[in-house]
Amino acid sequence: MTGMHLRGVVLPEQAPRDLWVVNGRIRTEPVPGAQTVVDGGFLVPGLVDAHCHLGIGPNGPVDLDEAAVQARTDRDAGTLLIRDCGVPIDNRPLQERLDLPRIIRAGQHLTRPKRYLPHLGVELDDPELLPQAVAEQAANGDGWVKLVGDWIDRSVGDLAPLWPDEVLAKAIAVAHENNARVTAHVFGEDAIPGLLAAGIDCIEHGTGLTDDTINAMAAAGTALVPTLINIENFPSFVAAATRYPTYAAHMRALYEQAPARIGAAIEAGVPVYAGTDAGGGVAHGRLPDEVAALHRVGMSTEQAIGAASWAARDWLGYPGLRDGAPADVVVYAADPRTDLAILNAPELIMLRGRIIPRS
Repeated sequence: MTGMHLRGVVLPEQAPRDLWVVNGRIRTEPVPGAQTVVDGGFLVPGLVDAHCHLGIGPNGPVDLDEAAVQARTDRDAGTLLIRDCGVPIDNRPLQERLDLPRIIRAGQHLTRPKRYLPHLGVELDDPELLPQAVAEQAANGDGWVKLVGDWIDRSVGDLAPLWPDEVLAKAIAVAHENNARVTAHVFGEDAIPGLLAAGIDCIEHGTGLTDDTINAMAAAGTALVPTLINIENFPSFVAAATRYPTYAAHMRALYEQAPARIGAAIEAGVPVYAGTDAGGGVAHGRLPDEVAALHRVGMSTEQAIGAASWAARDWLGYPGLRDGAPADVVVYAADPRTDLAILNAPELIMLRGRIIPRS
């Protein structure tokens, strides 16, 4: 085959177009002899899970073979680009496989002893070591570093920030000097102001956003990946926290206010992207569920799809369906903007210019 030809309505342009694929790249000029593989339907730039963990399972770290199964599960749901948001294993070999989604790695979580899930992150005894650890993870990743911004402090029985503000400022400056962006896991309210003042690039979860921090994020262009389907696990965190009633009450309140807080961030113009937090408490392959959740808290259907496709790709530095771009395409029989459930049933998935066989 000298090339492939796809005809359909391209989103977000909303116009019928013809695309050709040669050597894994999109072409917008006709390719003689190309075989038509799509004739009709809706063509969407490969979906993006902006918060995913390839290498973490319900019981902690998994081996590389299981991480590959996780990646295939995501791929078969249309996710063709993953921002891997911290894992304890070296999953770089997965990046070399042509059958798996493209992966942007953030290395390992940076945390403090007993201030995150065990066996997942690099634990720093002294918070002053954070800038050095950030430099190491920036060198180890693909332009992202992941911090744990807050977690339960058992000495106070509630969520509390992990890092002094002045240390955060130094650490994030080090990341930026090394051409890396920084994101942080944050559930509560108290850690966010210091992270924003330090110039952080993205907040994960963000259930503790206030009007002031929402406005600061909107002004700075700081991104938010709320992982709404993982927030649905908060009641189970509450049920397991019988020894820490203050923490349990706080988590319950964060859960109850989350839809309104994320909705307020969307309305304020904070850049919001879709991420499932798959790995551990969330199964892989559920990106369409996160898109639907973003719609429920205030995004239009088109905005919600964009947050998991063309807008997220632009944020992460990957093009959509334009001339010369990698041929990562998901095709749907009907317009997913009219019914987000359509995202659960892709007609064809093309990754790196190769059609993925339907299982």
